[in-house]
Amino acid sequence: MGRFKAKSDYEQLRIARIVENQARLANLGLLKTLSELRSLNSSTKSEKSQKRKYCKVDYSAAPLRRSARLGGISLPPGSGKLSYSEGSDGNETGDNVKRRSRRSGISEEALRRRCVSKERGSLYDPVYGICCHFCRQKKLCGEEDCKRCGDRDIKQPCIGKTECSVCHSSNGILCRACLKIRYGEEMEEVRMNKEWMCPHCIEDTGTKPHWICNSSFCMKRRKMIPTGIAIYKAREMGYKSVAHLLMDELSKSR
Repeated sequence: MGRFKAKSDYEQLRIARIVENQARLANLGLLKTLSELRSLNSSTKSEKSQKRKYCKVDYSAAPLRRSARLGGISLPPGSGKLSYSEGSDGNETGDNVKRRSRRSGISEEALRRRCVSKERGSLYDPVYGICCHFCRQKKLCGEEDCKRCGDRDIKQPCIGKTECSVCHSSNGILCRACLKIRYGEEMEEVRMNKEWMCPHCIEDTGTKPHWICNSSFCMKRRKMIPTGIAIYKAREMGYKSVAHLLMDELSKSR
């Protein structure tokens, strides 16, 4: 009996404290009923559930936005012909650049950038550019006499890219920079040599033992780690190119 009486006294004390706390919260203005909280919650959910009205935007009235990186570059028309001529100082004259720009529809800045570099080229072109087997850059070469990249004549070969006399495949297409850095050859020498062979065909013929193509594709195909920028290591060790470094390392390991 004493235990039930103690429990009853505790319940009475708890109820008294609850009433006291509710009165205190009511005096402070902090008490909100459960119905008010539920109403606020339901109104918030209804606002979120409302579908946003679709407004169609008319873009024809506004000018098109173009990336500053492109600089107004656009693909030339198929029939566009460009001529390359130089001033007395060896640089292309401003009038010729403007004339070519109007004829081809390409910006003057893009035409100037094409001849900035003879290495890998500086202007990307998915139509007239030829992809290098090593760097895989489909850019226009900077060779002054290239009719394909200068005149946009797709029937002409690109003199800024090599072509193997044996396989005539994409494996033998290298730009000037990759040809020199990766294999130690000059573009002028390749042009004069009508029997020039790519590294793949040289490896097949066996004329140069341990001579391989060191592109990332071919290295992975051989289960070898790609060399990356190994040209710095090769030159520091006195090698002419990355291919010469690899040839020496493979000859020592076998």
